[in-house]
Amino acid sequence: MTKSAAPKRHLPTSPFKAAVAPAPKHFAEGDQVTHDVYGLGRVISVEDGVAALVDFGSTRTRILSPYAKMTKL
Repeated sequence: MTKSAAPKRHLPTSPFKAAVAPAPKHFAEGDQVTHDVYGLGRVISVEDGVAALVDFGSTRTRILSPYAKMTKL
């Protein structure tokens, strides 16, 4: 059995503390991301660390920095 390179996400209802991992501060065009509310998406454009426009399939949303609910896959 092999382990995945990606860390497991912490569930808000879990009784265990979340592992502290620094979130990536910068996203690039074409990056695949996941968002806690919108789900799986792809970064369309980035506004110099201020915001990122992400295509989630059914909707395009502008996510503001510090990207607390968005992680890079």
